[in-house]
Amino acid sequence: MKSPPWIHTITGRAAVEFTLRGTNTFRRQYTRSLSRAHDDPTQRLTSLLAVAMAAPTESTSETPTNKKQKKSKNTVDETELLMVPDGWKEPKFTREDNPKGLLEESSFATLFPKYREAYLKECWPLVQKALGDVFINATLDLIEGSMTVHTTKKTFDPYAILRARDLIKLLARSVPFEQAVRILEDDMACDIIKIGTLVRNRERFVKRRQRLIGPKGSTLKALELLTNCYVMVQGNTVSALGPFNGLKEVRKVVLETMKNIHPIYNIKTLMIKRELASDPDLRTQNWERFLPNFRHKSLSKRKQPKKKTVKKKEYTPFPPPQPESKIDQQLATGEFFLLESEKRRKKMTEIKVKQAEALSKRQEQRQKDFIPPKEKPALKKTKPATTENKIDIQAIKEKVKKAKSKKLGAPPVNPETPSVKDGKRKKLKS
Repeated sequence: MKSPPWIHTITGRAAVEFTLRGTNTFRRQYTRSLSRAHDDPTQRLTSLLAVAMAAPTESTSETPTNKKQKKSKNTVDETELLMVPDGWKEPKFTREDNPKGLLEESSFATLFPKYREAYLKECWPLVQKALGDVFINATLDLIEGSMTVHTTKKTFDPYAILRARDLIKLLARSVPFEQAVRILEDDMACDIIKIGTLVRNRERFVKRRQRLIGPKGSTLKALELLTNCYVMVQGNTVSALGPFNGLKEVRKVVLETMKNIHPIYNIKTLMIKRELASDPDLRTQNWERFLPNFRHKSLSKRKQPKKKTVKKKEYTPFPPPQPESKIDQQLATGEFFLLESEKRRKKMTEIKVKQAEALSKRQEQRQKDFIPPKEKPALKKTKPATTENKIDIQAIKEKVKKAKSKKLGAPPVNPETPSVKDGKRKKLKS
């Protein structure tokens, strides 16, 4: 007897598909049923179907006879599901939960840009070491520019391959290894938000992306502190890494920023929500009265005056003159009486004249680049004649005359009182 076609879809990568529900309890149920019938393929399929059908029926209560009782039970269940006890943590998935391992090998590959090649080549041993702890192999192909992760026979956690896939995606989007390796933890998740197609104009897109980062990265840092997430803006994507609640808020802020809503408004609401969550009395109440309501102001381009003064035209009893029709214009110029061939010839000459004018203008425009600019004549800079620079010729002549009148040699010591020897000479002469 042949098995139905929908059963065959479960066998391929069943280890990955059944863990998308995201709970360790489901993983344990799947691995227990798998260990019971690991050898027989028919028993394996039936056990898989039993787990898949049993998962949703565990939370449902017994069917009550009365509709009122059913409604009350449903409301109680919803409130119980919403309440999470403080400090509760899901138990870690260990080797004991899945001792037999996985059925088939699963693999994921992703491409990375050229500028990430040097960094990935440097940190790849650390990536292999981190993934080796969960028994997953990683290969780096520098020729093709791709990273590949795949499970091994020792892999016991079926969800580890999905975390490894997210790890290589984050590394390809310029997230440093120190942050990207945190995705291997159980309470961590990641989100890669594509923002490249949200804004058509490139300049507007760059401005809004810079608005998300803020001056010196202050806006991004505030968002990280409020959501407990690591956010990396790179090119056309925003990579976020952290808890699920924080990722939800990060995606909301990023998408609204690209829709021209400033991120500071969302940051203010997050700060208020954080304060309200710390108060145990207000934790279960509605917070709409506390949250700010920012309205978008649609400002007009220019304020127009209320009363517009319209100049009234002078009243004339006569109607405006009727515009001339095309036939009237042809009659006035005499074109109406020309033959068709003459009309065609005249039209062609007009077109040729217009083409010649346009060609001459185009050539003049092209020749402008080759015409050298007119050079100004080089004039020597002459200093204006000032009173200080003027030469006094009369003063020079007087100085020369004085110099000629003076005798050469040393001047006398006492020119006024003649010496004793000169007196004796005079006496002897007399």
